[in-house]
Amino acid sequence: MFFKKKEKGNIDTNSIEICALLIHAARIDEHFSEKEEKIIKQTMLEIGVKNEDLDELFKEAKKVEDNSNQILSFTKKVKNMNEKNKIQIIEALWRIIYSNKEADIYETSLMRRLGGLLYVDNKIMGDVKEKIKNENL
Repeated sequence: MFFKKKEKGNIDTNSIEICALLIHAARIDEHFSEKEEKIIKQTMLEIGVKNEDLDELFKEAKKVEDNSNQILSFTKKVKNMNEKNKIQIIEALWRIIYSNKEADIYETSLMRRLGGLLYVDNKIMGDVKEKIKNENL
């Protein structure tokens, strides 16, 4: 696991911020589905959150996202990840966006901004987008 600081119990602030970013992406189209929630929780498990901490993490991340008016603090955590984990988060973001089979202008705008904030090459962003889009056809 690549997280360090602890917040509450076994939940660290980094995982809360990353989960909040995923929740933000799910909410940006004003339709937060159960399918998107499952994608977020699965992603958090894959990056090292323990199953018994998942519900509390999700609850805390929702509060953080509710009380935030910017995504910069969320992206700092992802930006500092190694390339493999960063791509994993980007794949999760695209899975959330394409969970309803299409991306709206707010979602695509968010991903353009995130590409720059996370220092991810446009080609990589495009390749990941196409991979996930094709999975959901």
